[in-house]
Amino acid sequence: MKTNIVCFGFIFLIFLAGCTFDYGELESVERDLPDLIMEHVEYVRVRSADPIARFEAERAERYEKQGVMKLEKFSFEQYGEHGNTVNATGIGGNASANINSGDVFMNNGVKLEVESEDIIIETFQLDWKDEKRILSSGDEIEVTISQQNGTRFTGIGLLANTRDRVWEFTGDSGGSYIFEDEEDAEESTALSVGETE
Repeated sequence: MKTNIVCFGFIFLIFLAGCTFDYGELESVERDLPDLIMEHVEYVRVRSADPIARFEAERAERYEKQGVMKLEKFSFEQYGEHGNTVNATGIGGNASANINSGDVFMNNGVKLEVESEDIIIETFQLDWKDEKRILSSGDEIEVTISQQNGTRFTGIGLLANTRDRVWEFTGDSGGSYIFEDEEDAEESTALSVGETE
């Protein structure tokens, strides 16, 4: 009986020696899990003690190692003048914000209103690069830009350098531009632009 126990113990040790445990897959799974999940949340991004943006979302997931905050069914305000004025507002289905850089990718239906420019942007997705101040939709994405005076353009592939105030479509576009004469508020001129190749 004692011999059987020793043999069994020896066979078990050989079995363990032949096994390897891969903890890498577990770490990978843990990396994909959020560190914090919040529902009905308000998140304020601050720079030099001044609020620069405020997000509200039905659900938020924070991933510390990746430095990412993911939002579902969100709205936001972007502030200027040390947090005293609202420069832009927006809503969308989903967003992924880089906590360190301030870059934000929004998708599943996005609507932005840039009050200082009297511009409304509606599209499926937008990507904001904070340091470069670049707003883009992607090459194949349709975007509609409109103003309260009736100006309205629809085009493919928005690329906007907000620092230099240069807005362009990388693909076909068309629409109407309404020019209002400042001297005579009653007069306005409409310019229609067809699709470009």
